[in-house]
Amino acid sequence: EGHLAESGGGLVQPGGSLRLSCSASGLPWNNYGVIWVRQAPGKGLEWVSAIYSDVGPAYYEDSVKGRFTISKDKANNIVYLQMNSLKLEDTAVYYCAADQDFRVEWLVTNRPDPYRDDFAYWGQGTQVTVSS
Repeated sequence: EGHLAESGGGLVQPGGSLRLSCSASGLPWNNYGVIWVRQAPGKGLEWVSAIYSDVGPAYYEDSVKGRFTISKDKANNIVYLQMNSLKLEDTAVYYCAADQDFRVEWLVTNRPDPYRDDFAYWGQGTQVTVSS
């Protein structure tokens, strides 16, 4: 059975950087996409970024474009989210989730916000707090 585990969250000052990791095990890695979503205090889930198994550009939500970079270490089944120039509004619990490429792509393109039931696999989340 598939399993995702996030790490790398923490407390950082505005303008700082963090790198989140999503370690995947037991997934059919060759045709699954991985997505990062976040949930700020008192708010719903929000898209952040997605990466697909093989071809196609990565997805970035408008508010993180130019600041966040998603990447994949295929050999070790890890997806990273490098977050630079962090802002107060980036404070949230960050989750990684995974499902088949076509489903991930369709959801980020057509759904304004993600829901828990959207993806087959979810991690437990990691807290990112941006504060001065």
